[in-house]
Amino acid sequence: MKVKLLTTISFFTYQLSISQTEKVVTGKVLSQNIPLNKVEVINKTAKTSTRTNELGEFSILVRPKDSLLFFSKDYFFKRLKISQENINQNNIVVNMILKPEELDEVLITNIKFPKVGPADENSTIVPMGPISNSGVYTGGITNGADLMAIFSLFMKKDKKAKKNKFKELDFKKLAEATVPLDFFTNDLKINPEEKELFLQFCDADPKAKILVDQKNLLFTMDFLYTKNEEFKKLNSGIKN
Repeated sequence: MKVKLLTTISFFTYQLSISQTEKVVTGKVLSQNIPLNKVEVINKTAKTSTRTNELGEFSILVRPKDSLLFFSKDYFFKRLKISQENINQNNIVVNMILKPEELDEVLITNIKFPKVGPADENSTIVPMGPISNSGVYTGGITNGADLMAIFSLFMKKDKKAKKNKFKELDFKKLAEATVPLDFFTNDLKINPEEKELFLQFCDADPKAKILVDQKNLLFTMDFLYTKNEEFKKLNSGIKN
């Protein structure tokens, strides 16, 4: 009886140890049955990451209950909690949804024209414009403005405005654009009303500028974890 009991305990212990060890799982990321290349696959629990290849395939070390994140800038964020069944099947298929295409912003510029007063008796009448030999008005304007030059000037201003707007990217905008909303509430346990203050607190750190240049989701989330601990300590100190 004792031998059977010990054998049973050993068997369950072995099964438990097997289930808790890391295993490599493979999978594929698709969008409308089209393989997606260079999608970031992040094991948030183990803090490791990889990318899909040209066929949309990936492989990564996982354990049961690990949380996998799938991120691509043109697609909606995807989250998957690994189960023992996923590990046993070893064939994860993830479907991502393409984000709606955003239209470029239109820059409206105020154009000020000089005021034209009423003509007096001594004013000079300017000819209507060039007239062809047949006596028909050609549509041109004598000494008129170069419309192509004006249009080119507006295009240069528009490009300059967009360029300046791109340079204004800060850590707060990066976090709001890449990090999922539920990460702040579920993982960092930050109240919605404190999110704005927390991101400003993170943006004040010199490391935030480096993350803006890198644009790496895993590094950004790891940075948010670290700053969250500092933010909570600071917040509790202010309340006390």
